[in-house]
Order: sequence, then structure tokens, then C-alpha cells
Amino acid sequence: MGVSVDSLLPPNSTPLERTLEHVTLNALDVPVPLRSLWNADTISGELLPWLAWSMSLDSWKSYWSDTVKRNRVRQAIDIARRKGTSQSVRDVAAAFGGAISIREWWQTEPKGVPHTFDVVLTLTGDDGAEASAAYVDDVIAEIRRTKPARSHFTFTQGLQARGRLGVVAAARPVAYVHLQFTGAA
Repeated sequence: MGVSVDSLLPPNSTPLERTLEHVTLNALDVPVPLRSLWNADTISGELLPWLAWSMSLDSWKSYWSDTVKRNRVRQAIDIARRKGTSQSVRDVAAAFGGAISIREWWQTEPKGVPHTFDVVLTLTGDDGAEASAAYVDDVIAEIRRTKPARSHFTFTQGLQARGRLGVVAAARPVAYVHLQFTGAA
């Protein structure tokens, strides 16, 4: 067997090494879509946990929605870059689909205990319902991981109320007519 121009083996390689190179040459022709495998938006759902692992995400729960999982992976690098800052805490809350308000100790009147902050977090599930207690605990755990190590925080869960004017306006005449009708009988 002669030396191939495309071979990476040295000229003094054995016939067995050259045969193994020739056999494995076709195995390397498997297409690997690297752009879609390293993109949180295009990777398949069953490979998403592996991408999260490669991004060194601290936690991963199977019951999180697909949107939350993809947000966590999408923002993993930015959160890791800013870990230990208030912006990283905001980014973590945003990855979970929450709205957050942070007041640090120097922003209160009178000034609070140094290196403390208050967090008011409003979370809703993907279906618009209130977030479960386990989901809120997951967010709090992630805030603990990304906050400055010397800082401590108090947590308050905010509530989000929604009302639709059309529903209220339609319900009032029905209630009025109902009361008028029952009163006349």
C-alpha cells in the first residue's frame, strides 16, 4: 500500500495503521449540523439538556416549559459573564419569564444593612396561571447562585392581576337584568 497524498499518517506507518485510516475515512463523512446543535432556538428538544450541560447551567428541571429551558440556555453565557451582579439576578428572572424589582440597601430610606437587597418577583406560568411553589423555589435558588456572594436578600412574590373590560361590561347588564327580573316576581 503506497503513501496517500491525503493521508495524515507519517511515511513510516504500518500497513495496519493505513488500513484503519482507510476504513475510518468514510465514518468522518457523517454530516453534523453544528450551527443548529449550538443554537438554543434550533436544537431539538431531546438534545436541549445536553446543550444546557455544555453551557454549565447549574440546574435543570424536566417540568420546566420548553420556553423556559430555551431561555435559560440562550442567556447562560450572559448570566455567567455577569455573575455576582444585580444585572445577573435580573437576567435570571427574565430567563424564567418573570418581572423583577430590586432595591439595594443603599436605595432605601433610611439606609439598610450593607450588602442586602430586596427582591420583588412576579412570575406567571406559560398558560398565564400562577406559577407553582416548586417553580418559584427554582427561581429563588438560581438567584442565590448568581447574586453577589457577600449579599443577602429578602424575597417577596408579586402578584399579577388581569382584567378585561369587555368581560366586565358584558357581565354587568346580565347581573342587572337578573336582579331586576327576580325582584319583580
